[in-house]
Amino acid sequence: MDVCGSSSPTLREFGCEQNLLSRPDGSSSFVQGDTSVLAGVYGPAEVKVSKEIYDRATLEVVMQPKVGLPSVRERAREQCVRETCEASLLSTLHPRSSLTLVLQVVHDDGSLLSCFLNSACMALMDAGLPMSCLFAGVTCAIDTDGQVITDPNAEQEKESRALMTFAIDSTERRVMMSSTRGSFTVHEVSKYPPLKSHVSFQWCLEEWYHFINHRSTSSVVNCSKRTDFA
Repeated sequence: MDVCGSSSPTLREFGCEQNLLSRPDGSSSFVQGDTSVLAGVYGPAEVKVSKEIYDRATLEVVMQPKVGLPSVRERAREQCVRETCEASLLSTLHPRSSLTLVLQVVHDDGSLLSCFLNSACMALMDAGLPMSCLFAGVTCAIDTDGQVITDPNAEQEKESRALMTFAIDSTERRVMMSSTRGSFTVHEVSKYPPLKSHVSFQWCLEEWYHFINHRSTSSVVNCSKRTDFA
C-alpha cells in the first residue's frame, strides 16, 4: 500500500460474498486484505415490549470478537455501526419491530471498523431492507511524518499516531459517522478534507461504490485495481 501523495494510492484487495448463511434474513462476508468479517441481519421481527419504539424499528448491533468476550472497544464500534445503519435505514416502515445485526470478526489485520461498516451495508442489502442510501466505510491513518495512509493494515495502525474511520453515504457523499483515535491537529484534518481534496480518500470511495454497483449476489466478487494520478 502506498501513502497519500504517492503516484499510486491503492486499496488492499477486497471482496464480498452475500447470502452465505441460511438462518439470517440477510448475510455477507467482507474481506479487506487479511481483515475478514461476517455479518448477519435478522428481522423485522417481534420486539420486546421494553425495547419497543412506537414509530420505528429497534436496531440492535452485536459485535463478537474472534476470541473472548466483547470489551469496551467492541461496544464503541457497535455504536458507530448502529448509528450509521439507523441513518440509512427507513426504519419508520417497520414500527414496533426488531432488527438485529450480528457482526463476527474472522481475522483482524487493520481497518476493522470500516470492514464492519462495509459488511453491514452488504448484509442489509441482502436482507432487502428499505434504505435511503448505501454507505461505505474508509479508514485513514496519520503516520509520524504527517502522511495519510488509506486502508492501513494492523502494523501501519500500530505505527501511526492517529486513526480515523468515516462512513460516507452514496447519494450526497456526506459524512454519516466519524470515529477518531490518537492525536492530530486541526490543521492536519483541514489539510485533507475527506470529501473535497483528499484524492486518495475519494479514490477509495469510488472503488467501493463501483464495487457494490456491479456486485454479483451469492457469488464472490474481487476487486483489486491500481490507478495512477498525475
